[in-house]
Amino acid sequence: MTIDIKDRDFKWIDLKFSDLIGNFHHLTLPAKNYDEIKKNGVGFDSSSCPGFKSVEGGDMVLIIDEDSAFIDPFFEEPTISYFCYIKEADTRSEYLRDPRTVSLKAHEYMRNEGIADDVLFGPEFEFYIFDRVVVNNSENISEYRIESYEGKFGFGDGEVNESGEFLMKKSGYHSIPPKDKFTDIRGKISKTIIEHGIDLIYHHHEVGSAQNEVEIKRYPILKTGDNVQIIKYFIKNVCYKNDLSATFMPKPLYNMPGNGMHFHQHLFKDGKNLFFGNGYGGLSQIGEYYVAGLLKHGKSLLAFTNPSTNSYKRLVKGFEAPVKLFYSLANRSAAIRIPKYATSENEKRIEFRPPDATCNPYLATAAMLMAGLDGIKNKISLKDNNFGPFDQDLEKMEKSIVERIDSCPTNLIEALEELKKDHDYLLQGGVFTEDLIKGYIEYKEKEALEIAKRPHPYEFELYF
Repeated sequence: MTIDIKDRDFKWIDLKFSDLIGNFHHLTLPAKNYDEIKKNGVGFDSSSCPGFKSVEGGDMVLIIDEDSAFIDPFFEEPTISYFCYIKEADTRSEYLRDPRTVSLKAHEYMRNEGIADDVLFGPEFEFYIFDRVVVNNSENISEYRIESYEGKFGFGDGEVNESGEFLMKKSGYHSIPPKDKFTDIRGKISKTIIEHGIDLIYHHHEVGSAQNEVEIKRYPILKTGDNVQIIKYFIKNVCYKNDLSATFMPKPLYNMPGNGMHFHQHLFKDGKNLFFGNGYGGLSQIGEYYVAGLLKHGKSLLAFTNPSTNSYKRLVKGFEAPVKLFYSLANRSAAIRIPKYATSENEKRIEFRPPDATCNPYLATAAMLMAGLDGIKNKISLKDNNFGPFDQDLEKMEKSIVERIDSCPTNLIEALEELKKDHDYLLQGGVFTEDLIKGYIEYKEKEALEIAKRPHPYEFELYF
């Protein structure tokens, strides 16, 4: 869907960009200044954005990507919005910590190596919708409280669900109204996504009470990053305007299913799907090498795909979340699943299941692609590295077999330590830089430390 600023009487131009961590930012200007904005860009203080420059040299410039134009549905006055590249203020040269630039460079590297013409990614968006959320953190208080009428859990001081139509724990998958109370909200979200020009596959209720999912079709790498940011923005705003709170937090509720963001992916060259073949699960040799690359670098990769301390509360046994690095056909306890229903040549793909939506989607997809390409270039063997296939549920496999399979990191610090040891594959072609990786690790280590310093309510139950 192509939009030209001259097509309508727009009042505002809204420039959107992402920082190193994946936070979404915007800056709004009068639409009458479009020609000047297009020519010169717009300066901003990058030192106020996580992971960018320090205060003494923070000036940067936003340069609009004209191909990314869309109408923002949440502004009262007509507003055209653009995704932006971040450039050096004085030279207008590439800023190598700009997430969209990293995404572009990963795509260019893939093409320059002659491996593929394109890579397509298709994320699944899992999220909870709550009726009320309270968070309180101070020196003497640490609490959060969540209320959901659908799940029949709340504060105990307000309205309760007395209809008899509520969802028991882990019973929500594909439930129907009236137990599914979010059909209409998901419909509004999906309508917004479709009107934006993104192809929607479906929406449905997920396993958890108050948990939902939206899935879209597969797109090229840069467009995927943009899609993730804008769909999260749409979901949050549609819920907010309906007096609800949406969260993509990987594990907002104890002992309830977590929110992942699985990424379906495959490579194409000369219009042909490089993953389609005669091997296990219908994969080609190239597809198997790609899978092996993801699994070989899986521990360090999770520093980008699962970059929050909360991420690792989701990656535990018993919730269809991967804890071991292996692949399989249709097995949802595997880190990589080959969808059994994707049998045609164009549809054959793999699904990387660890990621969640706390990731920066531009860096996460670039890192996945670089890991997969490393597997292809170095012909990494699935068999030699004990990556499977293992078709049994992990919890039903013999303990001796499970112990020989590499494990996912169990916390963020462990994942960051793995990234320190294993990141050469990311540096190929100048896609990632040592500076970006160092800055990213430093920021995330500080984030983890801040959480580690704070007493937890459960500690009071154990130790008070």
